[in-house]
Amino acid sequence: MDNISVIISRLSESFLLNCRLFALTLLFSLPLGMLIAFGSMSRFYPLRWLVRTFVWIIRGTPLMLQLIVIFYGPGLIKMSFSWPSGDSGRFIAATVAFIINYACYLSEIYRGGIESVPVGQYEAGLVLGMTKKQIFFNVTLLQVVKRIIPPIGNEVITLVKDTALARIISNKEIVMMANEYTNKGLIWPLFATGIYFLVFVGVLTILLDWLEKKLGYFRV
Repeated sequence: MDNISVIISRLSESFLLNCRLFALTLLFSLPLGMLIAFGSMSRFYPLRWLVRTFVWIIRGTPLMLQLIVIFYGPGLIKMSFSWPSGDSGRFIAATVAFIINYACYLSEIYRGGIESVPVGQYEAGLVLGMTKKQIFFNVTLLQVVKRIIPPIGNEVITLVKDTALARIISNKEIVMMANEYTNKGLIWPLFATGIYFLVFVGVLTILLDWLEKKLGYFRV
């Protein structure tokens, strides 16, 4: 049986996978979510319908199911595409699934924030001779950022915990590692796992609160 220091070391190494998955998901889902939001607000009806249908499907099905479909789907339907073998392939598939899932959720937050800005401000910008681009970046976006920080903060914190779902396709993240020790009769690694998440979420909460206060002057 491994001693305490070895177990802590293995848990820490596994948690790095959770952190990598979290960082990559956030890095790519934030801008992708904005693109999806623009598509869902498009005046071109077929594009708007297609994007909103896609968002509805992603938001209406479990992330666990999406992980399984994205990882095993290409092989099951005999596609020429396949994920790289080994741990790298499982991690890339999990990252893709997380990015798509969270981009769709974030797109609705973006869309709600943009649509919450009074139309009168857009019209006032036009009267002042501003272009649509200037109105969006200098008037609309500043207010949207302030309004969407709390809901995006909730999604960010949820993402931290959702990274544990990567074990569904055999990614050796921290919960999977702790569970291996639970099967050997040790319960404390499972509680230690909770401490890792609590500390990470605690730091994020402090950062998000600081960011929200910094943007307080956009309050309208």
